[in-house]
Amino acid sequence: MNKASVKTPLGNAIFEGDAHGISKLYLTEEIPETTSVSTPFLQEAKEQLQQYFSGELKEFNLKLNPEGTDFQKKVWQALQNIPYGKTASYMELAKELGDPLAIRAVAAANGKNPLWILVPCHRVIGSDGSLTGYAGGLWRKKWLLDHEQPVKQQSLAL
Repeated sequence: MNKASVKTPLGNAIFEGDAHGISKLYLTEEIPETTSVSTPFLQEAKEQLQQYFSGELKEFNLKLNPEGTDFQKKVWQALQNIPYGKTASYMELAKELGDPLAIRAVAAANGKNPLWILVPCHRVIGSDGSLTGYAGGLWRKKWLLDHEQPVKQQSLAL
């Protein structure tokens, strides 16, 4: 398994993967030991993540290879259908997957997403529009959703 890292506004992102694709992308507050990029696909992943954070990229085009159950992979695939700048509820995802009663299972699969940002689990919110649990912390989820808004609101000073 090859590793690479990139500094982001939300912490240090660590990629793991091989010729079959990126299998993990996670954040750490620590300075990672994996600073060199040893493969072209990890270099491409690093560049695309930097472009995302700079506002130049709205859709990742990377080979992904996450480990999970068939159901989890179905949920993660559905997450990739949520467009940049949009959100969906767990209920909407469950309905899209054909089982409106599977809300908790969808939420559990969402929480086990090993490909932070690449598979945009941050775009899933509660049915009432609330920000619900996020493994990276709700402040990161809010940051990502604000980052993806097409119109940036300026802060007004009093």
